Amino acid sequence: MTNDRTELTRSELADLLTEAAQNVGGITTAEYPTAAARSYLHPVLGPLAAGPRVITELNDRFEGFVAIEPRPAGPAGLFALASYASALGWLTESFAELTSSVDEICTRVGMPTEPCAPIVAAPGGTERDDEFDFGFSALESEAVRSAAEAAGLAPDDYVEVLSQSLLAAARITDACMEISSGLLDDADLLSEVSDRPRLDNDPGSLPALVRSLLARMEATE
Repeated sequence: MTNDRTELTRSELADLLTEAAQNVGGITTAEYPTAAARSYLHPVLGPLAAGPRVITELNDRFEGFVAIEPRPAGPAGLFALASYASALGWLTESFAELTSSVDEICTRVGMPTEPCAPIVAAPGGTERDDEFDFGFSALESEAVRSAAEAAGLAPDDYVEVLSQSLLAAARITDACMEISSGLLDDADLLSEVSDRPRLDNDPGSLPALVRSLLARMEATE
């Protein structure tokens, strides 16, 4: 975007939200090479690597959005601004939670160098097999044992940290999908030919992401 231009059209605002939705949605499918010794982190490494880049790009576009002249002042511009800002804030908060979860996992397995509760692999890798009872098939159990051995963990400890990793990945995926869906809903509304959206006292006139955030706040009260 450049300064000193006419106010963005509804179509341009919709394109801005659509592009943001696509970028956020892409986080859920991001891949990152994972060493065998850290295989329990595989579910979160892709989003963890892609997230900061997407947040930085969205923030740069947002700063450019509010810096244009004339600044967004009409209902459509303010609507898009509220939607974009909500998406950026929600995504940033979600990645702070993801980072915290990954830090807990790393501390649990002995990273950094002075963990609070390090996991120690059982001597010989078989001493604790009697505790390894998660209802896996023989083939699945063997795969877990192999992965645990490569990571230097006992099998039951490996399953524990892998489960934490999967849970963290599920949470960031849910957040990204909800943010992406909300941005697309708002983009669709901006693309309509009618005079909507209106910024008034009608809750239905608020962007989808703003309504979602308000609902989440009410649910926690």
